[in-house]
Amino acid sequence: MTAAPAFDFHCHSLCSDGALAPQALIELAAERGLQQLAITDHDTTAAYTRQLSDQATDAQITLVSGCELSCLWQRRSIHVVGLNIDLAHPVFVQAMGEQAQARDRRAEKITAVLQRMGFSLELAHIQRIAGKGVVGRPHFAEYLVKTNQMPSMAAAFKRALGAGKPGDIKAEWPALETVVGWISAAGGIAVVAHPLKYKMTLTKLRSLLTTFVEVGGQGMEVITGHQESNQTRTLADLAQRFELAASAGSDFHRPGQPWAELGRASGLPEQCTPIWQLWS
Repeated sequence: MTAAPAFDFHCHSLCSDGALAPQALIELAAERGLQQLAITDHDTTAAYTRQLSDQATDAQITLVSGCELSCLWQRRSIHVVGLNIDLAHPVFVQAMGEQAQARDRRAEKITAVLQRMGFSLELAHIQRIAGKGVVGRPHFAEYLVKTNQMPSMAAAFKRALGAGKPGDIKAEWPALETVVGWISAAGGIAVVAHPLKYKMTLTKLRSLLTTFVEVGGQGMEVITGHQESNQTRTLADLAQRFELAASAGSDFHRPGQPWAELGRASGLPEQCTPIWQLWS
């Protein structure tokens, strides 16, 4: 392994389901000694402003444009991180609009499901919590906790919002090849996010990566937050087998989660091709 990386290419701000403002993420990244950072909010690039770019430059951090996009592959929800994207490219601007609409429709469906389960809420309540960010399941969980309808966010996910629960609504996400096409058209690098989170068999994961490469994908996260060394070896071997560049990120959402602390992912295995070599 190389030394601990001075980069983090997967984290979230309050523009989606993170707890910190983009400016606070830059401050935290500087405290952690990061040299490169990508803010990869879910289906939005609202974090990227001229002010943020100037702040990153002052902190001697290279701000890499990024976004985590939702899509479907064989009826499974998959996340693809786009890195080094031209955020002003017409194809990507239109894509962000389509993703926002899909998330709005999904939020309406989650609201209806929770109401049928007996919870008291309106979509306007959740939108106020999300603020300018896109609405996600954590915002619903936060509201249920704030209104004393659930004891904790973890309990809210276990009861109603987690994988396989009634509130785990599969939005009308685009196909994997569509999302990879958007990223590629905008000059970016498409990266499979947190491959082990999908709880696939290795055979199924290989099938996903085969399709991903066929449609133009170029990278995969070999490290996501804190993970066991055997998991890193497995993912590094897959990256090498499929000739995918390796990315790493914390999947940071908020302070106080030691398994996903900003910039604290372990170093990339030496056998891997670092993702930044594709745009350096």
